[in-house]
Amino acid sequence: MPALVAARQPDARQGWFATEHGLALAMSELPALHAAISARPGLPWLVFSAMPRPSVIDQPHGLWLCPGGRGWAGDVACAAALPLASESVGAIILQHVEDAEVAAWLAECERVLVPGGRLSVFALNPLSPYRGHWQGEGVSGREPVTWRRRLKRAGLVPEPVAQGIGPRWRSRIDSEPQLGAGARAAYLLAAEKRRIPMTLKRAPALGPAVGDAA
Repeated sequence: MPALVAARQPDARQGWFATEHGLALAMSELPALHAAISARPGLPWLVFSAMPRPSVIDQPHGLWLCPGGRGWAGDVACAAALPLASESVGAIILQHVEDAEVAAWLAECERVLVPGGRLSVFALNPLSPYRGHWQGEGVSGREPVTWRRRLKRAGLVPEPVAQGIGPRWRSRIDSEPQLGAGARAAYLLAAEKRRIPMTLKRAPALGPAVGDAA
């Protein structure tokens, strides 16, 4: 799986999320992050995050990865591909991670998700006044429509509306989600891996055998 953070600035996002403004947003996201990890109970989960794993995230049977070198480090180390079997993960979370090779790593996420599995994207909202706290700090945001297109190209089905999360301008914790990104500092956009349902073909009606018609 390609690295999700450019090699030029491997620690930029981690550094910003350690600031007062970044921590306020990170704390605001915790309830939604917990819910996303628990979206498919009983199945393994996988998180790619710009931040170390919070101590309050204690769900078992999962992997938490952060940018490391030219790939990922944390519970496992990988760079070119995920060391996971296809259709083996119930929930994947991308928390403030990006890369120029978006199509490649989203395709890898789609590969390891089980049918019905969910992929949740936490992204900075470039239309929020809160962007004044991160501009020039090595982090950036994309509008929900951009992520929705990326998810569709990867074969996932995104939800039609994102949820706004976090403060609007002041550095304070605001965990109450709203419908649509609005002016909130970040948003959550979820998508699902779906399969075309099995359709049974009606059996032809039985008729008399040749030679028995008389």
